[in-house]
Amino acid sequence: MTKADLVDVVAKKANLTAKAAREAVGAVFGAVTDALKKGDKVVVTGFGTFMVRSRKARTGRNPQTGAAINIAARKTPGFTAGKALKKVVR
Repeated sequence: MTKADLVDVVAKKANLTAKAAREAVGAVFGAVTDALKKGDKVVVTGFGTFMVRSRKARTGRNPQTGAAINIAARKTPGFTAGKALKKVVR
């Protein structure tokens, strides 16, 4: 499902215009992005939790030369599915 497909589904289910649904979906994703940028968790009960995860610095290998390279520590977005979502998917 693409973002455009999601906008169409929201428009139909919430009885909104396409423009209003596009703005609503954009607002939700924007709010999640802003919260993660601050380092906050976003908990959507019954769906899951979006969070920032930290990856440690590590040594890797260049696949072309085989030389060892240092990979810096960084933060990545993460998602953990909630109980209800896991149950529906099974």
